Amino acid sequence: MNQILVTQKLYITPELRRKKKLYKLQFFISVLVVCLLSSYYIYAEYDRNKSEEVSQQILAEVQLQNEQNKEPIVTEDTTTRKTTDDVIIVAIEDDADLDSQIIKPTNKITTQTYTASNGTTYTVEAVLNIPRLSINYPIISETSEELLKISLNKYWGPGPNEVGNYCIVGHNYKNKKMFGRLNEIVSGDTVELTDMDGKTLKYTVYDKYVVEPTDVACTSQLTNGNKEVTLITCTNYGQQRLVVKARAM
Repeated sequence: MNQILVTQKLYITPELRRKKKLYKLQFFISVLVVCLLSSYYIYAEYDRNKSEEVSQQILAEVQLQNEQNKEPIVTEDTTTRKTTDDVIIVAIEDDADLDSQIIKPTNKITTQTYTASNGTTYTVEAVLNIPRLSINYPIISETSEELLKISLNKYWGPGPNEVGNYCIVGHNYKNKKMFGRLNEIVSGDTVELTDMDGKTLKYTVYDKYVVEPTDVACTSQLTNGNKEVTLITCTNYGQQRLVVKARAM
């Protein structure tokens, strides 16, 4: 019995051609997006590393000055000292007496100004060290997006190691730099704050919690005469803020 072999010829219709082109386009776009994201990640990591180099360069200069305990020698990368006599006004309550909101530092704040290898000048007023977490950075005396890329920033408060609440902000990087390991801190950990006169005071962590970005109660200067440090960074993909509180031993 003869078998009849039936072959079906595949006809490429205009609709099939259109779908084929669409698939190719989608594949090309996917590859392009992956390449762009990879390039962005590599550049961002490179930029962070360069900023880390500047931060560590400043830290090395600060530590050298503290070791020498003398006025810096004027060179191309120079360090200059200056003092400020700031008055801090803290908004506690709308109807509060303004006089009760004014805290005058007991001493003038000593700062050091560094011209880094990138040609930018930074003013530093303290160094923060958390030994257990290997967090050791200079604290720039102002806060801005650009300065936050370089190092930790002073957000609010009196001079370092003075009565009041010294507030510090920093980025939470996935590569564990800056405040990337701050979430690992626990009550009882030691936080060290060194001012530009080389004096170091140790603080003990007593609280850690998460707040909304609009909640700034942690910056209050009502410390019952204690010396406190507040560390603030982003958490939950930047949607909230992690707050760490420490008090002088």
